[in-house]
This record gives sequence, C-alpha cells and structure tokens, in this order.
Amino acid sequence: MGIKITKMQGCGNDFVILDYEEFQKFNCSMDNVAKKLCDRNFGIGADGLIIPNTNTEETDIGWFFYNSDGTTAQMCGNGMRCFAKYVYDKELVSKKEFTVQTLAGVIKPQILDNGFIRVNMAKPILDCEKIPFIPNHNLNYKISVKNRIFEGNAVSMGNPHFVIFIEEDEDLLKLAKEYGPTIETSVEFPEKTNVEFIKIKSPKKIELCVWERGCGITLACGTGACASVVAGILNGYLENSVEVELLGGRVNVEWQGTKENTQQDVFLSGPAEYVFNAEMLT
Repeated sequence: MGIKITKMQGCGNDFVILDYEEFQKFNCSMDNVAKKLCDRNFGIGADGLIIPNTNTEETDIGWFFYNSDGTTAQMCGNGMRCFAKYVYDKELVSKKEFTVQTLAGVIKPQILDNGFIRVNMAKPILDCEKIPFIPNHNLNYKISVKNRIFEGNAVSMGNPHFVIFIEEDEDLLKLAKEYGPTIETSVEFPEKTNVEFIKIKSPKKIELCVWERGCGITLACGTGACASVVAGILNGYLENSVEVELLGGRVNVEWQGTKENTQQDVFLSGPAEYVFNAEMLT
C-alpha cells in the first residue's frame, strides 16, 4: 500500500507531514507512526511528525504534532512555519494569514510575500505554575548539574524552556550535549524541558544551541528562539528585534514586552522549505 508523505524543514529542523487519510493507512496510533517515520535508520528520519486536522470549529485548521520519540508537544515554531506553508500550498486554507488550533492554544501564521513565514507565537508564559517550573521564581535560577552550576531562566512558549546565557567562550553544542539531557529531566520541570545555551553577539543578535525535549540535539528550535529572546529582554541584554543564529540557519524574533508589561505577543519569522514528496510502501 502506498502512503503519500512530505518532508519539510525550517532551518534544518525537519518534519514528516502526513495528511490524515494517509495516516489512517498505517492502522496504528499516531505516536507509533511518529516513531516509525521519524526513525533516521529504519524510517524517513525527522525531528517530528505533523498531521493537519481539518475538523476544527473555532479555528481555520488544527494540527497533531508528535516528537520523534512519539511524545506530543504543545508547540513547535519551525514546525508551524512548515505546516503553514504546506496547508496553504495544498489549499487546505485559503488565506495567507489564518488560525491554527494547537495544544498551546490558537497560533496565527502568516505567509509573507518574500516566501518567509511569520508566526504570532502568542504571549510568553512566565508564571511558574503554568510553565510548569517548581521553584517560585523563574529568572536567574541557579541549577546544579554534574560539575557545573548554571544560571537559567524558565520561560514557556506553550512548551517549557530553560534559557542559559553563557559568558565564557565555550562550545555551545558541546554544552547542550553534555548538560541538556540532565537538565531536561530535572525535578524542577515536572513535564521536562527544552534547554537553550546562548551566546550574546550583540543586543540584536544571539547564537543558540538547543537540547529539545523528546528529540535531543536539533538544528533549530523556533519556540526556543522565542523563549531565549524573551529571557534576554527581561534581563536587559537584548533589544526588541533579534536575529537568532541556530545550527541550521537564522530566524528573527520580535517582542515588545518589558518587565513591567510581559503581555505582548512574540513573533517568529523565518524560512520553511520542502525536502521531498514521496510515496512510502508498507
């Protein structure tokens, strides 16, 4: 039986996209399909699986999103850009700006004339109980990991992040690989967490490496880029529009919030590209 699939990527963060009727051909649960397709040795290979959900009442469309290990994720910025381009090109939506139902709430992507996708990622969540983050303060929290003490910032963009600014000239990827897995499962985060290690290049530019919850090292993380810029602005390090350099490319994050007014939406802009369309035999 042939199953039609599409693979897309945003800054190297890659996804398999599967229409719902194609998913049904597998005759198994979505989490198992995600693990099967995302496996880089025995499947197609991807950081996540996306299935459009056209059966929504209060939004233009929705999605089912799964990490490569079969767990669900509330949001994914790079995945949302790929999803937006896919559903617009397939005419599952007819507008260039539309609403998407996710586990993180309603997200609003926009197809720009230059081909980039701009996503209204909604407001950052800084309340510890809602992140969730067990300590009662989320900024500049010190965490002991192996032989190091890191000072980080807990921010949710619909999914939890722990943002660590590195002042020393260290290898961010090495730090993410060595300390990310332990921080991800730290007791401070009852639902686990994504972990970002960041160098500030200037008030308008940062470099970021991420250990993603449920995925491990990925080339990019849109929600991580957003959470990092929010944390940087709240700490007085960054301006309101920042270029984020990821392992797989660059995105731009805008946030007009301040410590006194955190209830401002975050906007993420960047590319989304097709890798291939194919028919998989099962």
